[in-house]
Amino acid sequence: MYQSDEAWREVDAYFAGALVPEDRALREARESGGLTTMPQAEVAPNQGKLLAMLCRIAGAVRVLEFGTLAGYSTIWLARAVGDGGHVTSLELEERNAAIARENLERAGVADRVDILVGPAADSARRLAEDGRGPYDFVFIDADKPGNPAYLKASLELTRPGSVIVIDNVVRNGAVTDPDSPDERVQGVRRVLADIAHDARLEATALQTVGSKGWDGFVVIRRSR
Repeated sequence: MYQSDEAWREVDAYFAGALVPEDRALREARESGGLTTMPQAEVAPNQGKLLAMLCRIAGAVRVLEFGTLAGYSTIWLARAVGDGGHVTSLELEERNAAIARENLERAGVADRVDILVGPAADSARRLAEDGRGPYDFVFIDADKPGNPAYLKASLELTRPGSVIVIDNVVRNGAVTDPDSPDERVQGVRRVLADIAHDARLEATALQTVGSKGWDGFVVIRRSR
């Protein structure tokens, strides 16, 4: 369980109850996260809806996701792109992909989602080689040491105007420590440096507190 102050959890529960009603498919997908290789790592309901809204605001119809797990965020994204849209989700573990496929079927969006199993960097490279881009929206929520590689792959698979969101960038505040021995923290710091030095990208980062603890995300727009 993420370290989370009780008041943070109560506020998240209040917002979700007021603004983010989950249907049975979403609820069961979130709960099935406990069966994956990373239990309770899925986004919170209010974060899932934020992803869906960002997709709609961006006018996205083609979405790329790094990290599927039980498919909770995948369902939000697939519903956001609508009947004519498509989501490609990259997942390392077949066990997680199998759980996600069941959840996508239950949610009625399996026909608009492809899950590619294997190392995400390899899967993304094959997508680029096959000319599968450009994607309108990218959600990066896989292993944090791989963030720089995932951003690089995303830039090969997007276009000017595409939006990229990177999750879990605060790490309980550890992101500010340049000497952290945690490779997850270093992966975040490296990708932030890459973003800052890429003239094609405009970005901001927000820290959050809630049921998922003290964390945050980066929102990037590719300008050219």
